[in-house]
Amino acid sequence: MAIDHLDGRIIVLLAREPRLGVLEMSRRLGVARGTAQARLDRLQSNGVIRGFGPQVDPAALGYPVTAFATLEIRQGQGADVRAHLASVPEVLELHTTTGSGDMLCRLVARSNADLQRVIDRVVGFDGIVRASTAIVMENPVPLRIIPLVEQAADDREGPGRPVG
Repeated sequence: MAIDHLDGRIIVLLAREPRLGVLEMSRRLGVARGTAQARLDRLQSNGVIRGFGPQVDPAALGYPVTAFATLEIRQGQGADVRAHLASVPEVLELHTTTGSGDMLCRLVARSNADLQRVIDRVVGFDGIVRASTAIVMENPVPLRIIPLVEQAADDREGPGRPVG
């Protein structure tokens, strides 16, 4: 789904202030409350906005070590490996990939020593043939979406297209 300038402004506002109400949003955007609500509903129903949950920092929960593990899996074991990895709380994300590995996981641990425990649990499954792990040293560009939203909204507007 393509977004326009108003959609982009709604997403940016909510990304910066997730607890912002629709009435205040409409006031800041200079549009009717019904317009803001209809746009928000459409963005949610089309899957552009997937949720409004809190952003939780694993380090603040006692998991300051982050690592990425590239996994090679046994042919035909994908579904079983996915289920296994979904059962490991320290696996925050799982992606299937092309290239040298079949899956890429983002893991967290309480320490480097604890990371070994997490990796042992991850690879201690018959469907995983090999794992290669890289420990994150720093995260200079944390997960962000606002620049992408702004670009998508600008791309949609183009010269001569109406805004809003």
